[in-house]
Amino acid sequence: MYVWLRRHPILVDSVLAAMLAVLSLGQMITRPYPQVPVALLMIVPVAFRRRSPIAAFAVAVVGGVLQVASARPLASDLAVLVLVYTVAAYRPRRESVVALLVCLGGSAVAVIVWVPVRGVELVWRLIFAAVLFGGSALIAWVLGDSMRYRRGYYAALEDRAARLEAERHAQAKIAAAAERARIARELHDVVAHHVSVMVVQADGAGYALRTDPQRAEAALKAISSTGRQALTEMRRLLGVLRSADEQAALAPVPGLGELRELLDQARAAGLEVSYTLVGKPRELPDGAELAAYRVVQESLTNTRKHAGLAASASVTLRYEPDGLTVEVTDNGMASSAQDNAGHGLAGMRERIAMYGGTVQAGPLPGGGFGVVARLPCPHVGVRQVPAATQQTAAQPADADWLAVPAGYQGELA
Repeated sequence: MYVWLRRHPILVDSVLAAMLAVLSLGQMITRPYPQVPVALLMIVPVAFRRRSPIAAFAVAVVGGVLQVASARPLASDLAVLVLVYTVAAYRPRRESVVALLVCLGGSAVAVIVWVPVRGVELVWRLIFAAVLFGGSALIAWVLGDSMRYRRGYYAALEDRAARLEAERHAQAKIAAAAERARIARELHDVVAHHVSVMVVQADGAGYALRTDPQRAEAALKAISSTGRQALTEMRRLLGVLRSADEQAALAPVPGLGELRELLDQARAAGLEVSYTLVGKPRELPDGAELAAYRVVQESLTNTRKHAGLAASASVTLRYEPDGLTVEVTDNGMASSAQDNAGHGLAGMRERIAMYGGTVQAGPLPGGGFGVVARLPCPHVGVRQVPAATQQTAAQPADADWLAVPAGYQGELA
């Protein structure tokens, strides 16, 4: 019922106008002219007060002027109070103040015209009439202004709630996009690495199938093992997507502690890899360790894909006072557009940039391809990382070999 009434304001206000007409009916019957036209001019606008508050008030003011000039006070004067309230409730304050002043001025004129007595009685009647007419108009204006303020306050609250809801939706979309990007990077690294190992092993098994069955069998076992590892990591990622439990996001992720297994897997696939550890290993945040691990993994994957069959790779971890530097180089057939069409280097840069690091990647002056990732990580604690299984001469700390390479792909700050 309330909603229906809100949708039909003219009907509701017409009922209010009819009630005012009933209150004025006795006076209009005793003296039809000029009280009937005056009463109609003041009462009829009440039915349209919410559709056009200023016009309704103006028509009622005209009726009030005629009433002061030719009639006595009527019950229809209450319509003026209703219209003052309406102007204050639905129009800006600067307009409602003008309406209040007009109403107060009209009340003063009416009191002077309608109170002809003199002396002390005149003073008391003037005071009474001023309080009755002017005070009523002021109260009506205050109530309407208060209603306008509350309506604006509630509208501001609703607008704020709507904006907060829109912001929550936007933040949820941003978080979902970031999570999709993270899952995409993880899937790319997992699938690209393991599938490239399986392809190399499958090619080797195909060549050795007739000439060296034992090597072919070993390659097939390596393919099976690599496939199981890929399935395990993909199940972990899919488990994070399926599970609503936050514990799923805390599943173990690869880190520098698993670097030996990664290098052994690359060697088993036929890639000669050397590993150098410089400095004293220390504890790093889990996300930073995963980023460093993925840099090595993606670099070795690109070496197998682009460097050629006879290529070898070198992995160097350099622990420095202000962070960790990961260097992966190869001596294969470098291409300035290596992996530009894919997501490997882009995902690598995104991972490292999340921790305030930088990635440099490009062909080496002497041939081959190099990747240098720097992670600014504070000193947290000593940790265990795989010892160097095959020592080589460490590259210089400032990576001069990658200072101005041909086809350099830039740095992401």
